[in-house]
Amino acid sequence: MSIHDETEADTRAERIDPVLAAAGWGQNGSKVRREVICPGRIQSGGTRGKGLSADYVLIHKGQKLAVLEAKRAGVSHRNGVGQAKDYATRLGSRYAYASNGLSWYQIDMANGAEGDMDLPFPTPEELWDRTFADQNDWRERFGAVDFETDGGKWELRYYQHKAITAALEALAKGDRRILLTLATGTGKTSIAFQIAWKLFQAKWNLTGEPVRRPRILFLADRNILADQAYNAFSAFPNDAVTRIDPDTIRKNHGKPPKNASLFFTIFQTFMTGEGEPVYTQYPPDFFDFIVIDECHRGGAKDESEWRRLLEYFEPAVQLGLTATPKRKHNADTYAYFGDPVYTYALRDGIEDGFLTPFKVRQMASTIDEYVYDGSDELVTGDVEAGEAFSEGDFNTRIIIPERELSRVKEFMGQLDQRQKTLVFCATQDHAALVRDLINQVKDSKNPHYCHRVTADDGAVGEQHLRDFQDNDKTIPTVLTTSQKLSTGVDARNIRHIVLMRPIRSMIEFKQIIGRGTRTYEGKDFFTIWDFVKAHENFNDPEWDGEPLEPEPPRGPRVPPAGPEPGPDEEPPEPGGEGPEEPPREKIVVKLSDGSVRKIKYIASTTYWSPEGKPISAAEFLERLFGDLSGIVPDEDHLRTVWSDPDNRDHFLQQLSDRGYDADRLNDIRRLVDAPDSDLFDVLSYVLFTNPPKTRHERADNVRSVGMTDADGDMKDLLLAILAAYEARGESELATKKLGTFLTARYGSVSEGKEKLGGLATVKDAFRNMQTSLYSN
Repeated sequence: MSIHDETEADTRAERIDPVLAAAGWGQNGSKVRREVICPGRIQSGGTRGKGLSADYVLIHKGQKLAVLEAKRAGVSHRNGVGQAKDYATRLGSRYAYASNGLSWYQIDMANGAEGDMDLPFPTPEELWDRTFADQNDWRERFGAVDFETDGGKWELRYYQHKAITAALEALAKGDRRILLTLATGTGKTSIAFQIAWKLFQAKWNLTGEPVRRPRILFLADRNILADQAYNAFSAFPNDAVTRIDPDTIRKNHGKPPKNASLFFTIFQTFMTGEGEPVYTQYPPDFFDFIVIDECHRGGAKDESEWRRLLEYFEPAVQLGLTATPKRKHNADTYAYFGDPVYTYALRDGIEDGFLTPFKVRQMASTIDEYVYDGSDELVTGDVEAGEAFSEGDFNTRIIIPERELSRVKEFMGQLDQRQKTLVFCATQDHAALVRDLINQVKDSKNPHYCHRVTADDGAVGEQHLRDFQDNDKTIPTVLTTSQKLSTGVDARNIRHIVLMRPIRSMIEFKQIIGRGTRTYEGKDFFTIWDFVKAHENFNDPEWDGEPLEPEPPRGPRVPPAGPEPGPDEEPPEPGGEGPEEPPREKIVVKLSDGSVRKIKYIASTTYWSPEGKPISAAEFLERLFGDLSGIVPDEDHLRTVWSDPDNRDHFLQQLSDRGYDADRLNDIRRLVDAPDSDLFDVLSYVLFTNPPKTRHERADNVRSVGMTDADGDMKDLLLAILAAYEARGESELATKKLGTFLTARYGSVSEGKEKLGGLATVKDAFRNMQTSLYSN
């Protein structure tokens, strides 16, 4: 067989695999794996963007030392160099290789040296020694411990492996403060578990010798986070894991547990106690390793009680987990832990397909601000005529129930009320009001449709949250809250987040967005209903997520006018909802009937660039024009491609790969005010300024002059297809739809073929009709 007849699979099996085997790969603990790096960005209709897979990942002692990209023997081995570098960068591999089985190319990702190489291929030990010039016993011991995958039922994602390896490498080198920054929903608890698993099995401890198992403390700021972590560590022996909570301490006659390897608690429990705080009952050197979950929420603040706790356990190695990159509001967290040893941003998670994209609906109304003029009824409090109130005043200084009801009716009237929703309110009282209003306007007859979950709701609220998190339960469907649910709530099927209070900081904004980013089957995106101008946070230079283009509610809208977050505002301290009662009595105003009738909701559409920045409609079209110009040289080319259903599908896939999936293309259709036009006309307008025709006009033209060669049953079939196109668009003209039309008309494809003279005849007529459809 000629090398030009070989497939890539042939080359791998007959040329590359034997070379690796001869070098000892896949033997004595080393591993050769084909790795799916990421599944590709989630798109509309259950589809995904292009995923990434590495042909070979070479693993030794738990480290991904090298990536090898294979090409078939009949092409240049250099064709795989770009992919190999990309994959090695993502996986954190020191070496990248490309080969066609005949020639080999090597890249050292650390120093940039690269070039053709001669065989033999380096052995696992040789590649290990090249990667790690310094020998480290703990690196070797950690590498000897396999990850816990529940018998192979699941695998670590590439970034999780990289984060774990980075943390263990820092620990092996003697670092005492370690920080990992990963976006919400990317599995920080799983990462902490695997690190603890390696330390436990390798018997790492502060003595520096593997003479005993470590004592590891997991610190959270809320019980639900500690519970989630405790449950996630179920692979450890039962006697190795314990909770430090009031019940355990009470049963132990006021003393916290000490006879375990893994301890889980919350800061509040640790810092309280009769007399001295609970944590002082442990010697400062009791814990070897401490994991601080959501460490940006105050654990390292210079003036914080938390900081004193961490300083008390100063001998321990401390690992901070956070979802937020360095910002003004959390600078002291970074000062305490240092720069992160690994970062995985929200943008990365969305692009890789591990997190769900989102859309933004910018909700604004004629009562976003309010000036009291005496025409409305003052129920309680004191207010002067002419006094003005902005977004930050509502439900803290002034309460207007009719205003809140109008907002509830607005989003409840537009969302699918069966989908799980979180509503963020200004205070606990406001959350109770919104809960009641939602239950008053809901379609559901279930009295438990919407519940409030705040600090004041205690154990009852925690149960509502657990029910909400259960994907098998549909009730409660909506939860209202103020601060409590902004972090750490693992509810995968949240489809809507409603913002009815100003967002205090970028940190809090990212945490709230993170409530919806977890993936779930059938969940293509989630929607942020923004009543408070929170979308302006996307203008922040540190914003790293990319929302889908906003999907405006019905009717024209303008951006809401709300206060900018104050420069010194901090996210709320953990464990509570923050002070809610202002020093004076709240003003309650009942709007007159005339004022209620004047409330109108309006909107403006903002589009989002691939860099995740808001851009104007004109800028959005300009970007589309540039992308289209790269693949459509002229009008005739567009017409030729579009007229053939198979070429059209390929073209649409090209657009999808560039970020223009079906939803975005429909937005473009609306943007150029051509909702009833074929997408061909929309693109032709964008590129060549041709006035768009409607689908009805195109179909009418075909019915009049474009079907002279068809008659009888064939003509009836084509007319039915045209009617479907006219009603539902160009998707009805895809080749895969032809079988559906034949089955609908004749009962089966085979019956249709027999009736119409064979499949080739039907396909020719189907294609000729489309050529006529787009002929002018």
